[in-house]
Amino acid sequence: MNYFELFGLPEQFALDTQTLSDTYRQLQMQFHPDKFASRPERERLQAVQRAAQINDAFTTLKQPLARAEYLLSLHGTDIRAEQQTLKDPLFLMQQMEWREQLEAIPGADDVFGAILAFDRELAQVSAELFGELERQLDTGQWDAAADAVRKLKFMTKLHAELERLEDAQQEL
Repeated sequence: MNYFELFGLPEQFALDTQTLSDTYRQLQMQFHPDKFASRPERERLQAVQRAAQINDAFTTLKQPLARAEYLLSLHGTDIRAEQQTLKDPLFLMQQMEWREQLEAIPGADDVFGAILAFDRELAQVSAELFGELERQLDTGQWDAAADAVRKLKFMTKLHAELERLEDAQQEL
């Protein structure tokens, strides 16, 4: 079952999230297991399975990185569980610089200012990468899109580390 078809959406990275949410609610109402409580066991089981598929599809399409990975998998590039590293030396150097920048934040004169500045930088780079990713997916550049997803996964992890650092600073 193709998740895009399930929700009646075009198979593309950019999507109408309101239509996705509206269709999700309609499908959930239609296939909610409670509606099948008095039906034979086979129908109840099918309703539970269908509701689970709808939930999985919605969760995947709702999240941009998961949606990109799903699109790639539809076109023969499955990177969801891979451990392949990037071969982009410029991005690898940038990763090291960001790691150093993150490690230096707790010693900054204005820790929260440093966190905010770093957060803005990460948000800007992520937005640029998402723009590239959308163009690559729309034009069928699957290998380049897979690399963009790998970069964005790193950015997501780095942002999560920054959030943990911020939380730790607030507890002090």
